[in-house]
Amino acid sequence: MLFSKRFIVKETNILIKCDKEVFDEAYKEIIKARADILYYIAKNPLFRTSLEPIEVEEDAPQIVKDMCRAGKIAGVGPFASVAGAIAEYVGRACIKAGANNVIVENGGDIFMYGKREFTVEIYAGEGKKMRFGFKVKPEEMPIGICTSSGKIGHSISFGASDATVVVADSAIIADAVATSIANEVKGKESIDDVLRKARKIKEIRGVLIIFDDIMAAYGKLPELVPIIK
Repeated sequence: MLFSKRFIVKETNILIKCDKEVFDEAYKEIIKARADILYYIAKNPLFRTSLEPIEVEEDAPQIVKDMCRAGKIAGVGPFASVAGAIAEYVGRACIKAGANNVIVENGGDIFMYGKREFTVEIYAGEGKKMRFGFKVKPEEMPIGICTSSGKIGHSISFGASDATVVVADSAIIADAVATSIANEVKGKESIDDVLRKARKIKEIRGVLIIFDDIMAAYGKLPELVPIIK
């Protein structure tokens, strides 16, 4: 059995599912993560606005340093990883508090840890005839599964994919790389080049791109299964 709770704190909209009611600890981590990020934005506004990687001081909050590292790996600004970063920090706080199975979803970006299988749906728009998901096994966790789209959602994207999904050990890195890779998907003819770019990023496990009627993948992804509703 998994307990479930949603927290909405300003721009942060997080759904947490876990096998222990550690929601007080989760909420405290949401507040702390946001406070650390907002503190650093006030100190260095470029952290929020830059579309390119930036350097930060050694004494910056750890979540800020993790986001900047992800930005460097992906070649994007650090804020491209904000949703994945908060999801991962909250998930790890739940684990520290005693949860053995945790899913944290923040705006479509997911951090997951567990000792059982979970199936996560890949959303690529209401118009898709078939729906798919990843069946994630315990040995594949902890895992970050993050999605960027040029057609869905309010996040900045310079690409045109229905969904670009990146899987990595870290949701922070997966989020930044999903933005970077999705930015390069301009049309069907660009997909092979985009996957070649993805192969050069050793910090990710794999990529799935959905563009119109095309589904293209690279790397070691969880098992892809149909979602029956």
